[in-house]
Amino acid sequence: MGRPRPKVVAIVGARPQFIKLAALLRRLDKAFDSRVAHTGQHYDQEMSADFFAEYKLRRPDVCLNVGPAPPNRQLGRMLDLLDRHFSRLKPQAVLVFGDTTTTMAGAVAAAVCNIPVAHVEAGLRSFDLRMAEEKNRVIADHLSTWLFCPTTEAVRDVKAESIRGGVFGVGDVMAETFRIPRRFPVSGFSSRATGAGLGTRPTDEYYFVTVHRAEAVDDPDNLATLVEMIIALDRPVVFPVHPRTMKNLKRHRLLARLVRHEGIQLLPPINHHQSLWLIANAHAVLTDSGGVQKEAYWAGVRCLTLRTVTEWRLLVAAGWNELVGFSRPKLLRALRSPFRPRRVTDPVFARTNASTAIIRRLRSDLR
Repeated sequence: MGRPRPKVVAIVGARPQFIKLAALLRRLDKAFDSRVAHTGQHYDQEMSADFFAEYKLRRPDVCLNVGPAPPNRQLGRMLDLLDRHFSRLKPQAVLVFGDTTTTMAGAVAAAVCNIPVAHVEAGLRSFDLRMAEEKNRVIADHLSTWLFCPTTEAVRDVKAESIRGGVFGVGDVMAETFRIPRRFPVSGFSSRATGAGLGTRPTDEYYFVTVHRAEAVDDPDNLATLVEMIIALDRPVVFPVHPRTMKNLKRHRLLARLVRHEGIQLLPPINHHQSLWLIANAHAVLTDSGGVQKEAYWAGVRCLTLRTVTEWRLLVAAGWNELVGFSRPKLLRALRSPFRPRRVTDPVFARTNASTAIIRRLRSDLR
């Protein structure tokens, strides 16, 4: 009998992390005694359980069920519960993903227990510490043993913060997940039924809109401005509404403005395959999501980012992405300007085997 495989716990809690996990989980299961801990940060059926079914991922081994609460309360609950589970599981490493409250909680809880942390999608910086996501990713990076970076810029930025060891430019695991739906024509890109079922217009005739971040939807002034920006668009709009966004649209009595507009189709949260189909066939994408910015680029579609800063600066530099913030004139001016993006030349971002590189490194170091 050989030695037991190292035990590794992957911690997820929000939809972007489920997408990253989808690229890694089967390889994690093969290489390690791996466990998945779901914090319950995203607790809606459409935002959580349905995603595991969509990608045929096994059910999480641990469900913390923290549920709805302000971020500080969620964080405290996560730290307490993760500490208990780490004491029981005794993992040799913990994986965290991206930049959510779950990311920071996993990194802090593991560091307190002296468990090495691997941060997938490390090193990204918007340089705006007013954003919760920026705080989360900075804290996770400085507590991590392995920093798996998606871009050359990310590698450079963490090294500028005096993080030297354990920094690896592996590429973006979401690039692998982006390609998966092409193999599932029933619910993926090539499905005409997917688009028809959502009531979309023909290719290139609509804008695809997503918005969910605190600075956009929790601030009533910014949310009202975003509603006016959407209404001002010159083509039909397909807008899957995040539960947090819907709650605030109702609270601030803005939902009716969108419902009354015949060119705007509001949808409940949709699955990832449908989202990718709609991105790929849109005239342009309007989003505040970091992941959707990349997916628009991989689909070859123009992206207008509803933020004043972004961690994906290489896409802005190459002209694939433009920051329009909460400004209707800036948005309309951007849409009137010609779209002439340049090739993104970053060799790290161009890699297509990030999950293999991550598993190989962890296997070597945990042997």
